[in-house]
Amino acid sequence: MDLRLSEDLESLRATVAAFARDEVAPVIGDYYARGEFPLPLVRTMAEMGLFGLPFPEEYGGMGGDYLALCVAIEELARVDSSIAITLEAGVSLGAMPIYRFGSEELKREWLPRLTSGEMLGAFGLTEPGAGSDAGGTATTAELVDGQWVINGSKAFITNSGTEITGLITVTAVTGRTADGGKEISSILVPAGTPGLTVAPSYKKVGWDASDTHELAFDDVRVPEANLVGERGRGYAQFLRILDEGRIAIAALAAGLAQGCVDESVAYAQTREAFGRPIGANQGLAFLIADMEARAHTSRVVWREAASRMQRGEPFKHQAAIAKLVTSEAAMDNARAATQVHGGYGFMLEYPVGRFYRDAKILEIGEGTTQVQQILIARGLGLPA
Repeated sequence: MDLRLSEDLESLRATVAAFARDEVAPVIGDYYARGEFPLPLVRTMAEMGLFGLPFPEEYGGMGGDYLALCVAIEELARVDSSIAITLEAGVSLGAMPIYRFGSEELKREWLPRLTSGEMLGAFGLTEPGAGSDAGGTATTAELVDGQWVINGSKAFITNSGTEITGLITVTAVTGRTADGGKEISSILVPAGTPGLTVAPSYKKVGWDASDTHELAFDDVRVPEANLVGERGRGYAQFLRILDEGRIAIAALAAGLAQGCVDESVAYAQTREAFGRPIGANQGLAFLIADMEARAHTSRVVWREAASRMQRGEPFKHQAAIAKLVTSEAAMDNARAATQVHGGYGFMLEYPVGRFYRDAKILEIGEGTTQVQQILIARGLGLPA
């Protein structure tokens, strides 16, 4: 497998890297400290076409592919994860369900505004009582006089309360299957629909410059045509979306892991102790060498999973491996980078302080470490 980027992808990578270095890095710490969504940076990403990367031009996209999106996410995450997850969630969770499963009418109405970055979409899957067990969905949607009437709540929903949020695609129980199980469907709810309440933003351990809210639905009514995909196929649809999303999150984790290396090398070359740079100490040099090995391995596994997806081959197994390996590498590198920086690593004025706080969620979101282990074991043919 050739992991080299094409000329176009290398140009994209360099452009996003320059944006992250020159425009994100100088200001993102202040947004993070205030817990404020960095709307000006998001608007710039929209102008760069990042939200349209994997979509065809007929829907306002850039005509690229999922690999291009992941390359951009990785470069952003080398500097900051909040801005990277805003792009990842806006594309793979906000726009992609409509592109993959929506009717042509829904695509024509919503995708141009999502792919241009004019608005952000969100994906309402997780609930207070249904995280890894998404089959435990309690939110309901009843079809009444040509409208879906939705009741319930969702938790930890990214991009759901910004001033440019335009929609939330919600999973809900719409009936019962032949065997008595839950029939789960996906329904598009425009922002501002009466009965939809967006709770105040969470106070989080990390990702403090990203937007995350709990949502409540009280007799929220939307047209029957807002059904995304087939009725009763919502569970299968979100499994596909999560498989794809794990590759994107793996790219984000690889970026964070590499960012930890970048910061540690720079610090170890300039920080002196006992009359010489601390990087001259073998114990520290070996620590950073291990960090680089983890970051490199992370890049290899997410690109391999993305390549399989691009070729139309089965990729669920590889996506789970990528998510598992990269999230653990990000956490390990964040811990090591903090150690390299000593007391300064514990201060938010240094990027590694943010990296350390941001890394943990990567072992939880888009399927926990344990969920990935289950998927990998099943992929090996072990009993469910």
